[in-house]
Amino acid sequence: MDYARIAPMMGRLWSPLAAVTASWQGRDNAQMCLSIGGASIVPDVPRVVVHLYKTNLTHEMVVGSKAFALCFLRQDQQELVHRLGFVSGRGGDKVSGLRHHKGVTGSPVLEDCWGYLDCAVIDALDGGDMTCFLAEVLDGRMVGAGEPLSWHQMRQTMPRAWHEEWDRKITGEIAVSRKTMRRAAARRA
Repeated sequence: MDYARIAPMMGRLWSPLAAVTASWQGRDNAQMCLSIGGASIVPDVPRVVVHLYKTNLTHEMVVGSKAFALCFLRQDQQELVHRLGFVSGRGGDKVSGLRHHKGVTGSPVLEDCWGYLDCAVIDALDGGDMTCFLAEVLDGRMVGAGEPLSWHQMRQTMPRAWHEEWDRKITGEIAVSRKTMRRAAARRA
């Protein structure tokens, strides 16, 4: 299939940008995620689905802790996207220095954000290169006004150097994901 035929539609599937935070074995971490969706129409049983790539440290921490917080970013928080989404937590503590508190699940909740959801994992689906986590929302709050930051907005306004940095990072991740997805397909065959 020619991906260019569907690229405009696929690009519209991304959710607002959120920092996914987790705490496990005495360590906190955060990563950026743009693949989040609502998973319940029942108001008193709020649920979300979140897709996390297996190569990310936060993925390991969510698997271990069975919990995470989604901290949706404001439109003026592009620097935070760069800090949390362009480097790995394996190289250092990405949450240190950010105002946060522990949520009901023990996950770090960023205090300076558009809003947050604190979630407990109910189930997970192996997607090959990523895991789709289904989670119950245990707590949350709107903190800011307006609309949250989207990846589309971020890409249009971020500095040129960040574009180049992101393109290098994602090219490497796509190569790893391709191999992982081929192995997963071979196991299913």
